[in-house]
Amino acid sequence: MSLARRRDEARLAVMLLTRLPVGTIRGDAPDLSASRWAWPLVGLLTGSIGWAVMAMALAADLGASLAALLAVAAMIIATGAMHHDGLADSADGLWGGHDTARRLEIMRDSRIGSYGVLALIFAVGLEWQAIMASSAVTWTGFALIAVASRLAMMIVSDLVPNARSDGLGHSAHGGGRHAWLPGGVAALLLCMACGGWLALLVIAAIGAGVATVARRKIGGQTGDILGAVQVLSAIGGWIAL
Repeated sequence: MSLARRRDEARLAVMLLTRLPVGTIRGDAPDLSASRWAWPLVGLLTGSIGWAVMAMALAADLGASLAALLAVAAMIIATGAMHHDGLADSADGLWGGHDTARRLEIMRDSRIGSYGVLALIFAVGLEWQAIMASSAVTWTGFALIAVASRLAMMIVSDLVPNARSDGLGHSAHGGGRHAWLPGGVAALLLCMACGGWLALLVIAAIGAGVATVARRKIGGQTGDILGAVQVLSAIGGWIAL
């Protein structure tokens, strides 16, 4: 595998998971599944953005509460609210439908329901308050949560079967587990730097929990489920910190 191909895979991961400008891919673009190894590393970018915004807000003496809220907003904007949209769709579908077919139908609906609205309110509120209360508002803390939550998303994508025969979850599903190595190493190094071992355990537990609920209710994972894994595990990680 050439270095140029790895670069294109990493660029595709940034294109997929953020709205950050990274240029264009010349020639044939890699498959989405080939970019999985770089998903956790995208967290280094989004986590850095959140940390930088919070650091600037604190330096401007805006207070911890507003600084934390601005950091959450910056990370959501950087991703185009992609993962939060998946959380909202998952909440509406998993709890709004009476059987698998109806749940999947609701998750495809672009309209948002009461479960989705409440999920977003609690998600943003919990992450905001957890960051504000945390003593780990360093670059290392932000990077750890962002990397590990996307590693959890990638592992769920690999281990949990597809609930549909199309869509983002299907396109990115599967592949060799060697793709876990870059994100796993990054998460372990960040844990060693900030002592976030409990956060890592909580993130793993929440990822497993969401995957279990998804398998029981819709038979597997979708792109929306993966988004829910990222958001919920990040919240759990911040609460642990």
